[in-house]
Amino acid sequence: MNENFIQQLFAERVGGNKFGNDAFLYKFEKVTRAKNAATIRNPSVELIDLGIGEPDWMAEPEIINVLNDEAKKRENRGYTGNGIQDFKDAAVKYMEKVYNVYGLDHINEVNHGVGSKSILALLPLAFINPGDITIMTVPGYPVMGTMTKALNGEVVNLPLYEENNFLPDLDSLTSEQRRRAKLLYINYPNNPTGATVSKEFFQKVVQFAQENSIIVVSDAAYAALTFDSEKPLSFLTVDGAKDVGIEVHSLSKSYNMTGWRLAFICGNELVVKGFASVKDNNDSGQFAAIQKAGIYCLQHPEITERTALKYSRRHNLLVEALNNLGFSVKKPRASFYLYVRIPKATKAGRIFESAEDFSQYLITEKLISVVPWDDAGSYVRLSVTFEAKDEDDERRIVKEVKCRFAEANFIF
Repeated sequence: MNENFIQQLFAERVGGNKFGNDAFLYKFEKVTRAKNAATIRNPSVELIDLGIGEPDWMAEPEIINVLNDEAKKRENRGYTGNGIQDFKDAAVKYMEKVYNVYGLDHINEVNHGVGSKSILALLPLAFINPGDITIMTVPGYPVMGTMTKALNGEVVNLPLYEENNFLPDLDSLTSEQRRRAKLLYINYPNNPTGATVSKEFFQKVVQFAQENSIIVVSDAAYAALTFDSEKPLSFLTVDGAKDVGIEVHSLSKSYNMTGWRLAFICGNELVVKGFASVKDNNDSGQFAAIQKAGIYCLQHPEITERTALKYSRRHNLLVEALNNLGFSVKKPRASFYLYVRIPKATKAGRIFESAEDFSQYLITEKLISVVPWDDAGSYVRLSVTFEAKDEDDERRIVKEVKCRFAEANFIF
């Protein structure tokens, strides 16, 4: 028997017989490996992680207490399937209180998910046949597109350009693409650009979906993390939105519960039902105790408001530091991401051909981790979720970032 026969059996969707080659690594796995290597090479230098899109705070003590209490109850030990009704009820009330979205059916138009990532991964299973199209925005969170391709569907990417305020140009799609498209993925506030949108943009999306019979998937993972007069905005506030799509809300970012894996989908009844059907065959539901802790969260949106204030404060520090060095950065009004166009070179002669190249320079030479994006221009994503003990430590870290960037003498 050929000892390497297993290597030949991997599916093409994960790289085929080249599985394990770094070229097929998930973007964020590359970042993780680069960080680990930099730490090993420079054990005495503090690595500053501006790349990770994960809250640095713990969940609130009250939330942890609910989890602890509920985990002890015998009735919470079993499978939850498509979720406990109390969590769905809380989600409906949360949508009313935070987003002014009324009229959601708490039984048929909402369901929980084991994190928003799994919701986005499972939705194509309900709708994509070979040859069908999912419209994605790039740069962006790739999960729906990855699953679409795994199902022998096609992905059409709409680039997000700074000159268009990081909005997709729906009018650029051909009639053939519109005819074959089944899903349109949008994500605002946006990862990685931090861009926000107006209700008028959502109205245009609804009209586009109605005219072309396309399902809209609105990823609202960062929708409640707003500041500087920006208010949380839901796609579902637009007339007709529920006829054409759904929205996905995550507790990971807004309640500092990344590892807890809890989210919900709400909106069009048939889309929610389709998700529930494929979900039944892919997981057995999130632990009831976590869902009950989630209920506490949804009843206390002020937790998110406090978290957003922290991110706003850190954005102020980092934006000022970068602009003082010659970068041209605008503070976003939501999320914890800064999207920064890369410099051309250093005065010492190091030329940056791409965001990937620049990010490798930062982690290797400056021990600063960022996430590169070369989909629509060369930018890096910086996250203000870096680990800091208090506000004094925040200022110390940003000052250190500024010092290391200044040493590079970038040319723009």
